[in-house]
Amino acid sequence: MIPVTTRRLRLDIGYDGSGFRGWAAQPGQRTVQGLLTEWIDRLVRNRPPTQLVVAGRTDAGVHARGQVAHIDLPLEVDPDDLGHRLARVLPPDVVVTRVSVAPADFDARFAALWRRYVYRLWDDNSVPDPLVRHHVVRVPGSLDPQLMTMAGSRLLGLRDFVAFSKHRDGATTIRTLLECRAGRGEDRCHGVELTVRADAFCHSMVRSLTGALVAVGSGRRPLDWIDEVASSTRRHGAVRVMPAAGLCLEEVAYPPPDQLATRVGQSRAVRSLAPDYGCRSADRHASGGLQ
Repeated sequence: MIPVTTRRLRLDIGYDGSGFRGWAAQPGQRTVQGLLTEWIDRLVRNRPPTQLVVAGRTDAGVHARGQVAHIDLPLEVDPDDLGHRLARVLPPDVVVTRVSVAPADFDARFAALWRRYVYRLWDDNSVPDPLVRHHVVRVPGSLDPQLMTMAGSRLLGLRDFVAFSKHRDGATTIRTLLECRAGRGEDRCHGVELTVRADAFCHSMVRSLTGALVAVGSGRRPLDWIDEVASSTRRHGAVRVMPAAGLCLEEVAYPPPDQLATRVGQSRAVRSLAPDYGCRSADRHASGGLQ
């Protein structure tokens, strides 16, 4: 029997994306993954370097409150101690809120049931607050959250979101959109908050969805226009990809421990519009995504 020398740890993470070139490590760029990997390896003197797997690979400028990642580290690494040490050395724009022992079948990316993002907007009916200006995007005119929600409801369910996605070679654009609704925030700004929840997201999908719903909610496009966009077999040129600053990954949900392995298998499967798409062969792009 081969002795077990490592165990899987889960990291719950929040960050202000304003000063990062996204999640994924890039040579010569300040990224969340690069920063965390550097400090974890320094603190635990890990060799070879840590492989940090994340639930959602956020793009440059996108924020997170509920990001989740996992790492495999030597058994002697105490998760509580690692969490305390990271709190002392990390810069103020990234926080590891918790380090905990995860089940062996836990996979931050492929075990996720869904991700929930919120895009925050200020329109003419909002009261701007300069203290949060870097996390909100201003749009001209007035937005109707009810119209935006009606448009979003037409996109729910399993479908091809190629019209709202940037092309990536070998990547599927089939996703299951579980929630897409807009409302006025209850804070002092009374801005519009668009909540989007899906099993996974394509590259730029949330920001493209937001751009389409803003077009409807502002009155620039009729409600039926969203059906025209959704029926496109390629990226729709009239859909604006909204700026990254308004987007935040709020939450990632996982199944109970005894269902993790099953969920990983489902997420790795190639997606199709057939009801049994989860039983087909593996697709490495079937989960996660840059937002």
